[in-house]
Amino acid sequence: MTLNDVPLISFFQRVLDPLIIMGTLYAASMVYGEPFTGYSLVLMILAFFISSAVYQHIDPYRTWRSGRALAYSRDILMGWAVTAAILALLGRISGLAYHYDDTVVLTWFCATPFILLASHLAVRKIGSPSNAVEMRSVLIVGANDVGIKFARTLERYPNLFMSVRGFFDDRAADRQPAELQFPMLGKMGDVAAFVRNNNIKMIFISQPISAQPRIRRLLDDLQDTTASVYFLPDIYVFDLMQARFDNVGGMPVIAICETPFTGFNSLVKRASDIVLALGIQIMLLPVMLAIALAVKFSSPGPVIFRQRRYGLYGEQIYVYKFRSMTVTEDGSQVTQAKKNDSRITKVGAFLRKTSLDELPQFINVLQGRMSIVGPRPHAVAHNEQYRKLIKGYMLRHKAKPGITGWAQVNGLRGETETLDKMEARIRYDLDYLRNWSLWLDLWIIMRTVKVVLARQNAH
Repeated sequence: MTLNDVPLISFFQRVLDPLIIMGTLYAASMVYGEPFTGYSLVLMILAFFISSAVYQHIDPYRTWRSGRALAYSRDILMGWAVTAAILALLGRISGLAYHYDDTVVLTWFCATPFILLASHLAVRKIGSPSNAVEMRSVLIVGANDVGIKFARTLERYPNLFMSVRGFFDDRAADRQPAELQFPMLGKMGDVAAFVRNNNIKMIFISQPISAQPRIRRLLDDLQDTTASVYFLPDIYVFDLMQARFDNVGGMPVIAICETPFTGFNSLVKRASDIVLALGIQIMLLPVMLAIALAVKFSSPGPVIFRQRRYGLYGEQIYVYKFRSMTVTEDGSQVTQAKKNDSRITKVGAFLRKTSLDELPQFINVLQGRMSIVGPRPHAVAHNEQYRKLIKGYMLRHKAKPGITGWAQVNGLRGETETLDKMEARIRYDLDYLRNWSLWLDLWIIMRTVKVVLARQNAH
């Protein structure tokens, strides 16, 4: 396993695994002479999204990195067992199971995890260094939190074939971390000589930006050696959101505050939104027609209420809802609905308690303006008010607004009549952006059903 192993893991997660899962289903159909129909394609798509969510949660690649073959095999088998169980349950509930041949599906369920394991181990055998590979000696320049964390990481993953020989640091002994469990070999000025005399292979520099002159001198000294030199940026001093390395026109950059929905994640998020929104719209179409008639004949005004909200990157969008009040406020002053609010109609009270007034927002999802899960959109007037009061408030707009969100399933649904409540909602929104995964989205959707049925904080 080398420093270039991350692209290999990414290749498994994004390309090879989905192809194996879908290809095995196709092969099983061909073996038993069963036609590959549209229902088979639906099963492929469901298997892709569900397995992606399950494996992202289990993360078998933790054990891949550490070289623990039995634990890795266990994670692959367990992940596929959970995926198969979910698919079987969905098939029975929806009635889709009756469109598939039992023998084909059973063969697919049984064969897939072993084909996954065999392919992973084969690629690992081809791409990994030989058993006789030499351990690469490592020096770390900078006895700080980042350097110590990196050293412990190398110890935790022996399959990286990297051995820490010790640290170099210019600080006095009484200023060095007490938890340092590696030898202190000298000052920064001693590094080059030590490298030459001990044939050191790799050097990792863990120094703050303020130490730039010393780093430049060290790099000049190391030009007389054959060691590979790497820099460990101390980005952990910032309040990070989706920190990652990237490049712009070939120039390396470090993302400190970024949306989680870039590249492949953006595709997964959009595809899951479309599939779920379409399914929900089709199933609930009669309900939506009935609600529209009830709103129309119960009080004067439009059936659909449009209100300006901030969407992705703070751009204004119109969000749709069934009208539940006698007013349609959308100006510089918008009063939040309160318990027993006289502006709420009788039909509207029922719609708000059951969240049925939100159903037209699935149209916003299909338009690409919203997502099923994300920070709930606030009225423009509220945004302008709270962005001045809450630090990091506008960062919630680094994702499309959602019909439901992490804050809403954690008790922050409905009116936020105090600043403390709004600050708590924003903390949950930002926590969602820092930790997004498809599995988290599915978990929030399931929690939302429970919250709506309990009618918590809805008025």
